[in-house]
Amino acid sequence: MGVVYYSRYFEYFEQGRTELLNSIGLNVSEIENQGIFLPVVLAHCEYNKGARFEDKITIISKINELPKSRLKINYLITKYDPIEKIAFGFTEHAFMKKNGKPTRPPKIIFDSIKHNLEA
Repeated sequence: MGVVYYSRYFEYFEQGRTELLNSIGLNVSEIENQGIFLPVVLAHCEYNKGARFEDKITIISKINELPKSRLKINYLITKYDPIEKIAFGFTEHAFMKKNGKPTRPPKIIFDSIKHNLEA
């Protein structure tokens, strides 16, 4: 059909999330090496218009609030030319220790997000 399959948008969210965290100094691999994991516990996407194969898209990822027990990341996907809203949504992530037990947001994550929300 030439239209991007709906589940691919969650892969776009993941790419946007990784780039967002890197941009605020949080490398996902380094966080995991310290024994902290951020599994997705909730994911939501609303579709406005289907992207077509080979469309150039932009993924905008934002954290709008400090994490408490979960980290919520919002996403907006737009088509590049002409600019059109394609989809939007969010993911929520728990903070987990390596042993699978929930934990509070580590100070390094909390401080990095706080600093960037204030900027």
